[in-house]
Amino acid sequence: MFFPPPVFERKDEKIDRESRAKEICQSCAVRKDCLDYALSIREPHGIWGGLNEVERKHLMAQRAG
Repeated sequence: MFFPPPVFERKDEKIDRESRAKEICQSCAVRKDCLDYALSIREPHGIWGGLNEVERKHLMAQRAG
């Protein structure tokens, strides 16, 4: 659920999958470390630290600006 499936995924399926993953992230003890790692390596896929790839790109842009 943290990464997209190897086959086509409809938008509603993606939203549901990401929501489930983000819910797990909310109570994870290493959420910040996970997000920091994903940002440091510019991970282009999946849910890391409770954020998807678009949200991480936005956060990196905010930090750079």
